Amino acid sequence: MTVPQERKNAVIKTEQFLLDLLDPKVTPRIPKSLRIQAHHCLRHYPSKHHMDIIAEREDNSNVALGTKVFGNGFV
Repeated sequence: MTVPQERKNAVIKTEQFLLDLLDPKVTPRIPKSLRIQAHHCLRHYPSKHHMDIIAEREDNSNVALGTKVFGNGFV
């Protein structure tokens, strides 16, 4: 079972992975088409700020604990 902290870490690591794909200094020899796809994925990707808002709303809601996505204590 994935806990909220693991889910948040996965989102953060995925964002960093996509950002690394955009940077030729970090990831040389990546095809331009892949960099374009990474850019498109990041276009509407949730920022840390947005995830903090979601976590705060969940913490203050009456949603059952087992259905919360991000939980509290964002890193």
